[in-house]
Amino acid sequence: MRTFRSLFLALLMLPVLAMAQQLPTPPTLAAKAWLLTEVESGQTLVEQNADNRLDPASLTKLMTAYITFGALKQGTIKIDQMVPVSEKAWRSEGSRMFIKVNTQVKVEDLIKGMIVQSGNDACVALSEAIAGSEENFVQMMNREAQRLGMKATSFRNSAGLPDPQHYTTARDLATLASALVHDFPEDYAKYY
Repeated sequence: MRTFRSLFLALLMLPVLAMAQQLPTPPTLAAKAWLLTEVESGQTLVEQNADNRLDPASLTKLMTAYITFGALKQGTIKIDQMVPVSEKAWRSEGSRMFIKVNTQVKVEDLIKGMIVQSGNDACVALSEAIAGSEENFVQMMNREAQRLGMKATSFRNSAGLPDPQHYTTARDLATLASALVHDFPEDYAKYY
């Protein structure tokens, strides 16, 4: 939960780091792969195994947020819209915001549940509200990943649950994080 927010917030600090005249020696990180880029220019400052395929886990929610913010911008959903909670959303495994089946929850509350609590149930409810089903939403995620140039990414669910065909790279996640900040600055400022 905190790891998702901490990593995302660290990605957003990149312009500050790039302004330093001399960058310090990169730290030793207990991570399989990582990438530090300057968001405005897109310049990679330092990286390790940035193109290795990895399970994105809850960082998948960056794409779920990206699609959700796009749906809000296009008017597909409204921020105060009430979303019915399906049994599938209610039964979501892993981290949850604990929404109840057969109730309705505001889109804004689902967004907060997805971002603050890393709620897998919130991701499923949002995906169903936007695309009719999580399966349709995953197709949207993969199309958007390709459009953004995320060439080494494949999504299989909206929350980041393990699946052998659910993967990405640090480089692709940096691309997505940068697009999220640039394409939806108001939503980013409000929720992150």
